[in-house]
Amino acid sequence: MTETALSAGTGFAWGRALLPLVLLSGLLGLIYWNGPADAVRGEDFPPVEELAFQRVALGPDGIVATVLNDGPDTVTIAQVQVDDAYWSFTSEPAATLGHLGQTRLTIPYPWVSGDAHVVRIVTSTGVTFDHEVAVAVEAPRAGVRFFAVFALIGIYVGVIPVAIGLLWLPMVGRMEKRGLDFILALTTGLLLFLLIEAGHDGLEAAALAPGSFQAVALFLTVTGASFLGLEMVGAWLRTRQSVPEAGRRGWVLALLIATGIGLHNFGEGLAIGAAFALGEAALGTVLIVGFTLHNTTEGLAIVAPLARTRVRLGQLVRLGILGGAPTILGAWIGGLVYSPIWSVVCLALGAGAIAQVILQLVRQTAGEQPLGRHLATTPVASGLLVGVAVMYVTGLIVG
Repeated sequence: MTETALSAGTGFAWGRALLPLVLLSGLLGLIYWNGPADAVRGEDFPPVEELAFQRVALGPDGIVATVLNDGPDTVTIAQVQVDDAYWSFTSEPAATLGHLGQTRLTIPYPWVSGDAHVVRIVTSTGVTFDHEVAVAVEAPRAGVRFFAVFALIGIYVGVIPVAIGLLWLPMVGRMEKRGLDFILALTTGLLLFLLIEAGHDGLEAAALAPGSFQAVALFLTVTGASFLGLEMVGAWLRTRQSVPEAGRRGWVLALLIATGIGLHNFGEGLAIGAAFALGEAALGTVLIVGFTLHNTTEGLAIVAPLARTRVRLGQLVRLGILGGAPTILGAWIGGLVYSPIWSVVCLALGAGAIAQVILQLVRQTAGEQPLGRHLATTPVASGLLVGVAVMYVTGLIVG
């Protein structure tokens, strides 16, 4: 076969492969321009209007509400009420929103600290959408003080507790095999509880997100992507020759655990920052205390795989920062630009990473032994139960 004939055959094959995509594009264009759904509905059919409050912040300028059009039809915001009284407002960039369009409403309402207020949006068709501010508190504003305070909160919640947990390394290093099996299983139990917690929080956040984003499907997809991504990172780390084979598995697992916990703690920082940004200062304080206790056990999870590995102080510090410092970044973002859909994405990243770490941990601890027989041993079974119980008891303070 000549080169010209081969090239022609390849071009014909590509043409056949692209033909369905061309036809699909034409069909979608026909549907869009013809509007069969509009023809069925008719001119008298009322529009489908859905507005979702993304964020409501209180400040010196009054009430600032970020609103998203979650419905298929265009929505025009005609009036705004606060506590059953109509108020003037400005809308940036516009009061008319297409599908997934977003606007920022500034309402010069003299809100009262500590009181409850109800914001009501009235569309041009008379449909209303309400949002209640249960306790009016001024939202944090970006500045040196904001970043300093939230950084301090992140240090209290993430960095210091994880660092305290790392101090268990000498104890872990002196354990015999049965004791080490117990600690590794306890670590698995800790992470299993975090996985369940991340899944619950992610699905809860998905329920609050606008329906157009299909947040539950997004949560599951990002969770899977995070799982596969960390699996690839782990495979790459295991091929590196800079660490001796005897200690490589422990280091890789410790690094993966610190990464998974760091992503999870980023989500915790988001929750704390959002609690203050949304005026739930009392809840924010409870979250700080609860997460501080909760996260101390995470340091143990990081150092457990390093029981038979020589560890330098600098390496331990880096692992602690990787596991705890993301709390600071999460608190900054949660306090400034909280969004339900980004909370879903961040929680999904943490859930996928923790699931992958659990799989890695079980692989290492079981070795060549069948998984069922490994889990049935007394140290492993009791370690799993104790790990879950410890996280549950410390988690009671958060709830």
